[in-house]
Amino acid sequence: MSRFNHRRKWTRRDYVVRTLSTLLLIAIFVAFMPRESVRTYHYHEGGVWDYTPLIAEDSFPILKSQFQLEQEKDSIKHYFIPYFIRKQGVADSVIKEWNQTFATELKDSIPAHYEQIIESKLRDIYNQGIISGSDFSTINLPQIKSVRIINNNISTLHSTASIFTPKTAYESIIAIADSTSIRRDNLIRCKLNRFLTANLKYDEKKSQQQLSELENLITPYIGQVITGQKIIDRGEIIDSETFRILESMHQYFDDNEKTPTEIFLNILGQSVYTALIVILFLLYFLQFRSDYLSSTNSMLLISSLFLLFPLLTYGIVAHSSFSPYLLPYCITPIFVRIFMDSRTAFIAHLMTILMCAAAVAQPANFITIQTLAGLTAIISLRQLTQRSELFRAILIVLTVSVLAYISIQLVDRRVLMIEDVDYTDLISITIGCLLLMISYLLLIPIERIFGFTSNVTLIELSNANTPLLRLMSEEAPGTFQHSMQVANLAAAVAEKLGAKSQLVRTGALYHDIGKTRHPVFFTENQQSINPHDRLTDVQSAQIIISHIREGLALADKYKLPQVIKDFITTHHGKSLTRFFYVSAQNKCPDTEIDPTRFTYPGPDPQTMEQAILMMCDAVEAASRSLKEITEESISTLVEKIINGQLAEGHFNQAPITFLDIENAKEVLKSKLQTIYHTRIQYPELKK
Repeated sequence: MSRFNHRRKWTRRDYVVRTLSTLLLIAIFVAFMPRESVRTYHYHEGGVWDYTPLIAEDSFPILKSQFQLEQEKDSIKHYFIPYFIRKQGVADSVIKEWNQTFATELKDSIPAHYEQIIESKLRDIYNQGIISGSDFSTINLPQIKSVRIINNNISTLHSTASIFTPKTAYESIIAIADSTSIRRDNLIRCKLNRFLTANLKYDEKKSQQQLSELENLITPYIGQVITGQKIIDRGEIIDSETFRILESMHQYFDDNEKTPTEIFLNILGQSVYTALIVILFLLYFLQFRSDYLSSTNSMLLISSLFLLFPLLTYGIVAHSSFSPYLLPYCITPIFVRIFMDSRTAFIAHLMTILMCAAAVAQPANFITIQTLAGLTAIISLRQLTQRSELFRAILIVLTVSVLAYISIQLVDRRVLMIEDVDYTDLISITIGCLLLMISYLLLIPIERIFGFTSNVTLIELSNANTPLLRLMSEEAPGTFQHSMQVANLAAAVAEKLGAKSQLVRTGALYHDIGKTRHPVFFTENQQSINPHDRLTDVQSAQIIISHIREGLALADKYKLPQVIKDFITTHHGKSLTRFFYVSAQNKCPDTEIDPTRFTYPGPDPQTMEQAILMMCDAVEAASRSLKEITEESISTLVEKIINGQLAEGHFNQAPITFLDIENAKEVLKSKLQTIYHTRIQYPELKK
């Protein structure tokens, strides 16, 4: 069993939740997976046909291009004749209004013969017809030669040149002044635009019916390919005609794959494929990393990445002509590697790529290229601590991806020379790799949303100039020096055991920050006066134990991440403040002492890093009390301290083995001997 595979026993609720979550994942994938057949061939107009000769397996029509269809529709509109309905009584009403207005407002200032001339002109205009400006723009009247006007259910054909708008009608009336003795200024004073209103209404229903009948005369086909006909041979240039045939072939097969039986079989195949991947992914966690299954944040991050890229791939394939290589798939292994471990990063990436491959053309090539890219990302970016590391990793991933793509083309003999490589996918692969740079920008949002802490954040927290560490160095300098020493020891042990060295180093720096509240009660900060001399053993023990609670309060105040708070609570586990407990027993040998009043609240270490800190903290503190510094005394001290912790069961909940503990002892012995080595005595010069 893996040392990471420690977990509590599952309850019925755990089984129900995980079963429902698995079924939900499968349902989401199947719901969004494209139903159309995936194109087996990649090609574009003007390119070279890289595949074997293509023979038509069935007869199918050759479709016109969308551009050609639009052109034919535009040309047929020249034969389109829109319909208008003449509104009855509009002309009589307007002329009556004109007569009344002239009699009441204009008779004294305008000559009398104007009334009849303008009335006659208005009647002619309304007989020809006026349409509104909105109808004029809707049907684009200047491009139409004639219209049909329906008057009392009788349709008559009229030239569009004879139809007025309110604007052209007004201009026509004003133009009277050019051919008669009527003065223009008098016509303007009549404000004749008040008497010009549309009496022709566009009949949209009847007009669209007539336009549809014309469009139905357009055939969407320009020919037919018969069964057995050779469409294109290998190495031939894909001209516009061949490109149209290839597009028609795919359209034909897509349209003819949608029978109920085929749809059912398609969904069934997708469901089984998805279920296999999701269940195998779950079994990996059950077998090797069940600790992640118990972590809500870990499963949320992995599930989100596992869902995100397949759904994006399905959307690109189904609704756009872009290449799926544009997506930065290596973000998944980068984030999982940074926040978890390499093996889980590779499995998560592989399962994600397999889910995406169900919707892409040439899935074998896609899986090969993306798997190599993911492995490269994991190997080249072990820990993200600097921007330069990310840029270097991206460059390596890009190089491997491009080489993998070109080599596959050469192996398949799709290209005979390097210059024959199709650069469309190469450009997409390059863009996808460059988009990996957003992973650095996403680190902080990912940490906030899912509760993780990256090495970048840990390095920032390790800076001695941070407010909290500066406070500890000023208020409790002895504790600060102790924390620095423990951090160095813990990092060395973590490197030896393959644990997260930066995490344990940062945790060690903050594990005793609670001592800054009452620093003089801790021996490393005392000088000549010991305030415990005036307190009972219980009071002293409670003050010592309180540095855990005070440390958590400071961690909340300075917004330290949860992973650092865990080091504060676990570095003593549930151990005793043994000095005061033994002292109390010695003072009252006949009284039963309650050990709970001398016990730290815990919990005991839950991770390897927390166990390392517990060992290093106890050993470093005890080493300061050694009266004689020798290799033997240091070895005895290390063995006594760690064996005592082991015997008390403080490491039972941590994924650490006996071999790890023995290796940790050896590192601590070596480091302490180096720290406390005796300096040579320089001889005095004899006179």
